[in-house]
Amino acid sequence: MNPARYRRLAPATLLTTAVLASTLTACTTSASSDETAVDYQPGTVVRVVDGDTLVINFDGEDQTVRLLNVDTPETKHPDKPVECLGLEATEELESLTPPGTKVALDFDIERKDKYDRVLAAVFIEDQTLVNAELARVGLGVPILIEPNRKYYDDVQAAYNEATAQGVGLLDPAEGCTLPAEVTDAMEALAAAAEAPVGETGAAAAATAAGILAALATAKAAREALGAGKDTVRVLAVGADRAAAMVRDLDTHIAKGEQSLSAANTQATALAEAEAAAERERVEAEAAKAAEAARVEAERVQAEAAEAARVEAERIQAEANARAEADRVAAEAAAAAAAAAEQERIRNLPPVPAPYVPPVTQYVPPAPPAAADPYPGYTGPRCYAPGGKTYRPC
Repeated sequence: MNPARYRRLAPATLLTTAVLASTLTACTTSASSDETAVDYQPGTVVRVVDGDTLVINFDGEDQTVRLLNVDTPETKHPDKPVECLGLEATEELESLTPPGTKVALDFDIERKDKYDRVLAAVFIEDQTLVNAELARVGLGVPILIEPNRKYYDDVQAAYNEATAQGVGLLDPAEGCTLPAEVTDAMEALAAAAEAPVGETGAAAAATAAGILAALATAKAAREALGAGKDTVRVLAVGADRAAAMVRDLDTHIAKGEQSLSAANTQATALAEAEAAAERERVEAEAAKAAEAARVEAERVQAEAAEAARVEAERIQAEANARAEADRVAAEAAAAAAAAAEQERIRNLPPVPAPYVPPVTQYVPPAPPAAADPYPGYTGPRCYAPGGKTYRPC
């Protein structure tokens, strides 16, 4: 934001050029627009403190001056962060009253505030009332702290111009302003509430989370309108507009909460259905895995049985082979032993036959052929004692 682009000249009725010129050279008495005698105090700007406070040298010393009837966003408060457009307000005041600027000061009933700052209206050479100029560009709001109301109407009139033009703290293009924040919050909430819920539990939960986040933002904006009613940002929009914003936010928040409830209900239903489906899937996979494990166990068992059978056959075959080898070896050994025995027997020297003395046996003479009782018999004969007769044996 360039604060300088908002600068306007104050109405000529605030101070005549001749009067201002005289006040910048000496402390004199002049007539204001209402022809009341006013003593203007000349001074020189030393530095700008923030958007509504500056140090001015007058009466022979540097004094802190708080602008009358205008309040700008905080930048120096010890207990508050820098407020929306606070730096821009300070820059605007610095551009209006850079160090060395000759100014004229006017005072109201109370000369100082509770912080011992001088309360004054500050004019520059082009007849600009600095107090009103900050309001005219929307960087300051009118404030009335009785009994000091001398320049309140001038500041209010200037701020009416800012309101009509929607600048500064009323600019919806400035993201930190309440109009921008409230508009963005309502648009975000409406978009989140109108978003498709989705066909899965995760999608529905994401939609619900989006609505919840948008609701939080909208509620924060509403909280800012209520709790921050005395802040410059809230004062800038005015009581009527702030109330209208609250009503709009309440409407959007109510619709958003309905959408959130519906999204949560659908998310819960989808999540439960998905959980049931997941349980069924897990159970089916578990059953499938159990069946596969059973089949695998049977396969392993069958393979083990087959391996045992093959091993038993191998062991039996080896035993049979060893038995056959032993049998063949035994037969070969027996054959070799028999052959060796035969060879040994063949190699033995001949054994002499034992002496058998001749047997002397009396053989009677054969009877005459006619007397042979067994004519033609040639077989063995058994003789009767005496050896004279025989019979076939």
